[in-house]
Amino acid sequence: MTPAPGLLRGRSPGLTLARRSLALILLCLLLLPLADLRIIAVDPWGELWRMAVGFAWPDFMSLESPLRAIALTVSVALWGTFIGAILGFPLALLFHRSRLVRSFCAFVRAIHELFWALLFLQVFGLSAVTALAALAIPYAGIFAKVYAEILELTPRAPGDALPSGVDRLSRFLYAELPLVWERLASYTRYRFECAMRASVLLGFVGLPTLGFYLESAFREGRFGEAGALLWIFYALVATLHWWGHRRLLVPLLVGALFFLGPWPDVDGELLWRFVSHDLWPSPLLEGNLPGLGAWLAGLPELLPAIGNTLLLALMGTVGSLLLALALWPLASRHFGRPWQGFGGRMLLVVMRSTPELMLAFILLLMLGPSMLPAWLALALHNGALIAFLVARHADGLTLGMPNLPASGRYAYELLPRLYPNLLALVCYRAEVIMRETALLGMLGVATQGFYIDSAFQYLMFDQAFFLLLVTAALNIAIDAISRRFRPREVPLDDPCSR
Repeated sequence: MTPAPGLLRGRSPGLTLARRSLALILLCLLLLPLADLRIIAVDPWGELWRMAVGFAWPDFMSLESPLRAIALTVSVALWGTFIGAILGFPLALLFHRSRLVRSFCAFVRAIHELFWALLFLQVFGLSAVTALAALAIPYAGIFAKVYAEILELTPRAPGDALPSGVDRLSRFLYAELPLVWERLASYTRYRFECAMRASVLLGFVGLPTLGFYLESAFREGRFGEAGALLWIFYALVATLHWWGHRRLLVPLLVGALFFLGPWPDVDGELLWRFVSHDLWPSPLLEGNLPGLGAWLAGLPELLPAIGNTLLLALMGTVGSLLLALALWPLASRHFGRPWQGFGGRMLLVVMRSTPELMLAFILLLMLGPSMLPAWLALALHNGALIAFLVARHADGLTLGMPNLPASGRYAYELLPRLYPNLLALVCYRAEVIMRETALLGMLGVATQGFYIDSAFQYLMFDQAFFLLLVTAALNIAIDAISRRFRPREVPLDDPCSR
């Protein structure tokens, strides 16, 4: 006799996804004791109350000429996105035909914008070139990947209906590109919103965007001023569809040029020395291959840093999954009254609009230096983003059993239909979470970013560059694993979810 099937035995897609999810959660629970989750702050609740008061009653009068910071934030985001799209589109046309192009795009997008900024800061200083290059280079790799995926879905019938003598370029311009133009534009708008967050974060390395003044206000306890700056940033994101309309694109691009300065005077000889000499280990330049072993031994705690990075990325991914499961009903029309759904959507918009580094910085001030603020920041930001997209997907579904109570509607009607898409979104975000995990080391968490930032501060550019290469390799590996882990039969209907 064959044994009765267990709770999770079987080959159905639902049981397969349940096994994968439970395995991921169980792995996180087993490794959780290795994480430093201490609360070190003396009065965390008092600090949280003071921050909440500053956010609820922002002090706009204390801001000194914020218009310049706002204009620079928007200008950097706008031109960084524009240059990235211009560079990424031709790469997208070659993406599925060239392994070299795919590898190059995977490498450039695997390194976070702030790490690119730290690299270019050594050559171009606190200038517009540093800011634009820090955004445009990784965004070119991201645009190439996503544009290529969108173009791959182009219906072939209109092109096949053209006469045989029509050249390939004409087929692409007149029969293929118009069919996917709206999806390309939709993703570009979403990436501009991401660039707004990244532009704010550039303030953490000294560029005078909104993030520079936010960090100063929070660090010095001026929470009313910090609340005012946060409200300004949220207002910029919330009204993006008005002031960022495509009809205003050309005037915005032209006007942004007046706020991007200063432009640096670049010494070509120093630039060449930095690229050809400073970034490489001296034993390698001298041809002393045995000396590379001693150089590698001098790297600061590489294996523990990699372990902490992977552990925090796993914790952030599982936390995002669990929070998304809990939060998406807050923004869905199938639960609660319309005003409750509106409030839930606004909460998720605020959480997903606040960059992880900014969230982690705020939580660090409240809870003290440990992995706990970083974990909470990753889970809150990415969980809210996934929950927002899942709620939007849920609102497009028609209920088959409308008389069920809310708990039954969630567990038996909607979640089985939404969970494959939710898990696919979590897997897509795993690469982003990995990039952000390494970055959070700049706040003192012992991940890769802590040692990269320290190496740049002490002008050890060869060590910093090597650690960046290791970080990129980890991100590429996580991306490959997440692609295998995610449900392959679930196509994401919205490219903006990347």
